[in-house]
Amino acid sequence: MKSSSIAILLPCYNEEITIGKVVRDFRAALPQAVVYVYDNNSTDCTAKIAEKEGAIVRKEPRQGKGNVIRSMFEDIDADVYVMADGDDTYPANAARDMVGKILEGYDMVIGDRLSSTYFEENKRPFHNFGNRLVRSSINAIFHTHITDIMTGYRAFSLTFAKTYPVLSRGFEVETEMTIHSLNNNLKLDEMPVQYRDRPKGSISKLDTFGDGIKVLSTIFRMIREYKPLPFFGGLGVVTALLGLGFTSSVAWDYWRTGIVARFPTLIGAVMLVIAGLLCISTGIILDVIARNDRKKFIIEANYFAVAHRQNRSI
Repeated sequence: MKSSSIAILLPCYNEEITIGKVVRDFRAALPQAVVYVYDNNSTDCTAKIAEKEGAIVRKEPRQGKGNVIRSMFEDIDADVYVMADGDDTYPANAARDMVGKILEGYDMVIGDRLSSTYFEENKRPFHNFGNRLVRSSINAIFHTHITDIMTGYRAFSLTFAKTYPVLSRGFEVETEMTIHSLNNNLKLDEMPVQYRDRPKGSISKLDTFGDGIKVLSTIFRMIREYKPLPFFGGLGVVTALLGLGFTSSVAWDYWRTGIVARFPTLIGAVMLVIAGLLCISTGIILDVIARNDRKKFIIEANYFAVAHRQNRSI
């Protein structure tokens, strides 16, 4: 660990009450690490306090946590990245073990809040419900057992940071990270961490309903992109079966009377069957494209890892 470069990433927006303590805690937990605070248009003294405590402070004018993380991954080079929030809800002393896991070869280590104190500390019932909903949905779709999908406390390898395409702009970025990792079969590990709610006077930036809708739309979009065959195939099967149901009804009338009395129903039913078959065909084609994208990602990640090792040996 002493020979590895470690970057502590703290995206911040109006966290003057807590940022000083957070920087001090991480510097004490990992003295060899460099602490970076990215100020996302704060209107208080967050940047000044962080700089006074010894952090490297940079500005990110594009509002949103996803935009901040994108800049962090682009700007900073390190062997290990530890990302946390500036609100003092995560324990800095867990970072050393998380870094150790990355150095063992994991791509991402997830700081699992939900297995410890999250549901006792978090006083917002809709947040708790949302965490459970997102967790159960993604685990069912990807056939996995991740406990905390949306945690902001994570550690990453260099290869992950430099090859992960940050598409989300806001707080839904954590969900996107998890789905990206599961889709590409990256090496993940979860580590239970103690969670504490924000101290008095510290105001959450989360919009329970607005951010919840963004997270759900991100899950919907990424399932459509990463799992196109189940998505379009399932839609196609339902549509085709509905069309066959109407067709059988018309066929039954014809068998009893010898007359097709409901031509509009028959035409609509046939169109539903055709639409269903088109959806299934679309799912098959997109599934092949998605598989090729996963192969391309693995090849590019391997190339990056080899190039990084060669640069270090020079």
